[in-house]
Amino acid sequence: MRAKQDQELPKFIRQLMRYDALIVDGLGYVQYNREETHALFQFLAERYERGSVLISGHLPFSQWETTFHDPMTTAAAVDRLVHHCVVLELNLPSYRLESAQRRQSAIQEGSNMESSAD
Repeated sequence: MRAKQDQELPKFIRQLMRYDALIVDGLGYVQYNREETHALFQFLAERYERGSVLISGHLPFSQWETTFHDPMTTAAAVDRLVHHCVVLELNLPSYRLESAQRRQSAIQEGSNMESSAD
């Protein structure tokens, strides 16, 4: 967004084009405003058929309109991404949630051990 505000978004996108692969982690976790999603779409449109983009997120394509704010931009973004892609849909439990639950169990067990020692 800083590049867009400084009117240097095309230059910034050209810099990103030098990389063989780019990763967009957590798409859809945070709400973006229209200006931010427009910048993201510009990047995806420029990157289309020129380099790899790996995207992780928790939303299926059918719900990406919540990220891109309108059906036309959503369809265009998804179209460019899926044209030459491999989609890996992983319906796995959350690693972070499992880790937090293990920590909580360990804390509770420690607390129970202290109570029984009294």
